[in-house]
Amino acid sequence: MPAQPVKFAYWVPNVSGGLVTSTIEQRTDWGYDYNRELAVLAENNGFEYALTQVRYMASYGAEYQHESTSFSLALLLATQRLKVIAAVHPGLWHPGVLAKLGATADHLSHGRFAVNVVSGWFKDEFTALGEPWLEHDERYRRAEEFITALRRLWTEDHAELAGDFYRLRDFTLKPKPLRTTGRPHPEIFQGGNSTAARRMAGRVSDWYFSNGKDFDGVVEQINDIRTSAAEAGRTAPRFGLNGFLIARDTEHEARETLREIVARADTEAVEGFGAAVKQAGRSTADGKGMWQDSSFEDLVQYNDGFRTGLIGTPEQIAERIVAYKKLGVDLFLLGFLHYHEEVEYFGTRVLPLVRELEARLSGAEDESVPAHA
Repeated sequence: MPAQPVKFAYWVPNVSGGLVTSTIEQRTDWGYDYNRELAVLAENNGFEYALTQVRYMASYGAEYQHESTSFSLALLLATQRLKVIAAVHPGLWHPGVLAKLGATADHLSHGRFAVNVVSGWFKDEFTALGEPWLEHDERYRRAEEFITALRRLWTEDHAELAGDFYRLRDFTLKPKPLRTTGRPHPEIFQGGNSTAARRMAGRVSDWYFSNGKDFDGVVEQINDIRTSAAEAGRTAPRFGLNGFLIARDTEHEARETLREIVARADTEAVEGFGAAVKQAGRSTADGKGMWQDSSFEDLVQYNDGFRTGLIGTPEQIAERIVAYKKLGVDLFLLGFLHYHEEVEYFGTRVLPLVRELEARLSGAEDESVPAHA
């Protein structure tokens, strides 16, 4: 079977503050009108997915936020092909309620709804709402149970689950989401870099999102996830990698943009975010949580997007994307400084080069396979 083309998603800027915690100009907007136009632009420039963020209260530069599931549905209704992934928190959602919302959204969008199950790092959101805050590995245990419940609700009649966090008793959801070849239910994504996250991905998820990583970091995570999936007797989830893309006509211009972003970082917000997320990571059983080795510069883009190295000319970025694909990356989740202009620049200048390199790679692989008489 020929290799599938690498896929692209973008971070929906449905929270204020842009995708970098810096005072540098970011020509982006968290409002619906801007995002509706962006969604149409993105699906016409090679993006197959969009991920709506979820924040429930102001934090670290995100003063205003639109809720993710409702915003996702609005974007789905404004587009024709784009698949929109709504980030959701177990502990703030019951899987039965989300399953119902997801089934409706899936019908309204003709099968383009997806979810990203976020185990959560922001303790204040839970405590301010009077909800219990679990320690790291317990949050992942709850998230795994949440995904198990969601999948059963979407695919089974008379669903049953006797879990530690959720219970289903002879529950039948109608209508169920649309079912198509290779898609028995809306795709289920998850994030997290910790050991608990990787094991959960291997056991229950369709997609795994990684924070920004270099080549060695990606290989390590992919190997861990494939091992976890094999132990669970299932196909490994597909792998998505976060990256902040700075494509410019010259490498100097791209590097200078990165330098200015970091030089104008909101130091207080970045350090506050770093303290919060590193505390969450330290509570893992083995101390390998997300952001544990992130530098100040890394945290200016709050999912380590600079680390992926998608910074330079269109040619340099295309070559790096295809190099990651060779390692097993199936999807890139991208953020930008100036969304409308840069999404279009990506579609016209970067993506054609990616597809050209993929075609060459596929041709070389075909030539390396001996023909059968």
